Amino acid sequence: MTEPEQTLFDLGPRSSLTPPVRAFRVSLVLAQRLRYLMDDRLRADGLTTQQAALLTAVRALDRPGLTEAAAALGTTHQNVAQLVAALERKGMLRAEPDPADRRRRRLTATEASERYWRGRDAGDEAAVAGWFATLTAEELATFCALAEKVLAGLDR
Repeated sequence: MTEPEQTLFDLGPRSSLTPPVRAFRVSLVLAQRLRYLMDDRLRADGLTTQQAALLTAVRALDRPGLTEAAAALGTTHQNVAQLVAALERKGMLRAEPDPADRRRRRLTATEASERYWRGRDAGDEAAVAGWFATLTAEELATFCALAEKVLAGLDR
């Protein structure tokens, strides 16, 4: 954590914040930093972390609607619609009418998207591993367990 982040957000061991507020701020700063780092990796290819997250969700959910994709990303229908429009222009995603309800659109990753991700995964995984390299395997498992516990609590 940089000195300006510590000072600006009152973080670090001398923080005067209550533990929940400190945890929130640390999580926020960490999320912003990680998103910036991944955006930087994807920038040369004209993608953003949010666009990559949508493509990941579309592949995992198998032709979701916009509402399902928005729920998976924890964002709004409007935000997903903007991401879809950008990814359609880039040839990475198709939005097709749902045969069961022509008013709805189903999202599908294109073959160009599949080829793109096959070529990126190893390098991205190594970069992400590097971002968390200051943690031991045990600390990383604890970090994941605690973050997942907070996420589960938010979903209740």
